[in-house]
Amino acid sequence: MKSCLNFAMFASLLTCSTVHAEDWPSWRGPRHNGISTEAGIATKWSRTENVAWKVPLPGPAGATPVVAGDHIFLTSVDEAGQNLLLICIGTDGKELWSKEVAQGNLVARGDEGNSASPSPVTDGKHVWAFFGDGTLCCYDFDGKEIWKYNLQKKYGEFDIQFGMPTSPVLYNGVLYLQIMHGNMRTADPGVSYLLAVDAKTGKELFKTDRPSDGGYETKHGYASAMLAFTEKEPIIMMHGADYISAHSLKDGHEFWRAGNFQPVEYDKFWRFVSSPSANEGYIVVPTCKKGPTIGLKISQDGSEYSELWRYDKTPDVPSPLIKDGLVYLCKEDGNLVCLEADTGIEVYGLQRTHRQRHRASPVYADGKIYLTARDGLVTVVKAGKEFEILAQNTLADDSDPDESISSSPVISNGTLYLRSYDHLWAIREK
Repeated sequence: MKSCLNFAMFASLLTCSTVHAEDWPSWRGPRHNGISTEAGIATKWSRTENVAWKVPLPGPAGATPVVAGDHIFLTSVDEAGQNLLLICIGTDGKELWSKEVAQGNLVARGDEGNSASPSPVTDGKHVWAFFGDGTLCCYDFDGKEIWKYNLQKKYGEFDIQFGMPTSPVLYNGVLYLQIMHGNMRTADPGVSYLLAVDAKTGKELFKTDRPSDGGYETKHGYASAMLAFTEKEPIIMMHGADYISAHSLKDGHEFWRAGNFQPVEYDKFWRFVSSPSANEGYIVVPTCKKGPTIGLKISQDGSEYSELWRYDKTPDVPSPLIKDGLVYLCKEDGNLVCLEADTGIEVYGLQRTHRQRHRASPVYADGKIYLTARDGLVTVVKAGKEFEILAQNTLADDSDPDESISSSPVISNGTLYLRSYDHLWAIREK
C-alpha cells in the first residue's frame, strides 16, 4: 500500500511540475506580453552553477530564440559576419541543422545590431524568420525550405538608418509585419505599411498603408507590431512615426490611433524603438529619449480606446511589462520604475538595478522579473509594490569576460534560455 501511495504522490508532483510548462513561440512569449506561467525557474546562476548546457554560436545577433517542444530556433550571422542563418537546436543542446537563408549583412551602430536582429516565430510545425535585408521565409522542423522571398524586391527598398529589426507576429495562420521607413531629407511622410501573408504559402493577404505626418528620422520605426487581446478578436498595433495605431487582423483597416507624444519643440530624431505592451485590458505605450509613457484602456472589442494617464519617463528601448495591475518600465540605463496600471501613479520611482545599457525586454515568471543588461548581467527583481533585488547573475568571468546580450530572455519547460553574442545558454535549477 505504501508503494502505491508513493507512486501516487510522485505522479501528482510530476503533474504539478509540468502543468504550467509551455512553449515560447515568439519574441514576447506565448501571450505576446513577456509573461510566463511557469514556476521553479532559476534565479541564481553562473558559468558553472545551474547551467544545463551552452552551445557556441557562429556570430553575434540580437534576435530572441523561440521554443516549440524540443526545438529551439534562432537567427544569426555566420562566422565571417556576412551570411544570414536560421539555426535549429534541440532542447538537449545539440544542433539539429543550420541553413543559410540569405547573403549580405548590415551592421548597425557598431555592436548594437545587424540584419539578424528580428526574432523568428513558430507554431510548433513550422518556423518563420525575417531578416533585415528583407528576406522573409518559412521552414519546417526538418530544415526544409517551404517558401522564401524578399520584401525589398517585392515592395521597394528599405530606407532606414540603423537597419530593419522588426519581428513578425503569427496569429491563426497569418503572419503580420510592420514596416516603417522613409527618406529623412524630404517632406515625404515615409513608406509605412502593415503586411499580412498566408503563413503556409507566403501569399499576400493584404498590405495596408499606414500614413503619418511624422518627419525626418521619426519615419524610421524600430519597434515590432504587437497583438492586444480583447474579449473578442485581438487587434494588432503598429508603433512608430509619432503614433500608435490599432488595426483589424482581417483586412488591416485602422480602428484608432493615439499621438501627441512629442515634446513642445519638435524633435526630428524622435524614433520609436521600444514596442508597446498589452495585458489585462491595458496598453502601455512607450515613446523614446526623454518622452512620456502613455497608459491606454481599450474597449471589449478593441475598436476604441481611452487615455488613462501619461508618465514623464519612458524605457526608450526595452518594452514595458504589465502584471497584476502594475506596470514595470526598465529604462535603457537599467533603472526600474513601477506604476499603477489604471492611474499611472508611481508605486516606486527610479530604482537602480545595474548601471549598463539595457536592450532586452523584461520577462516575468513566478513572481519575479528578469532584467538583462547589455554586458550579460541579469538582475532578478521581486514583482510587486516593494522593490527588492533577489539576485544578480553573470555568465562572464575572468577567462571569458564578454558575454554580451541584447536579446530577451526565454522561459520554456522549466528552463531559462539566454542568447549571448557567443553562446546559447540553458539555465535550469539542478
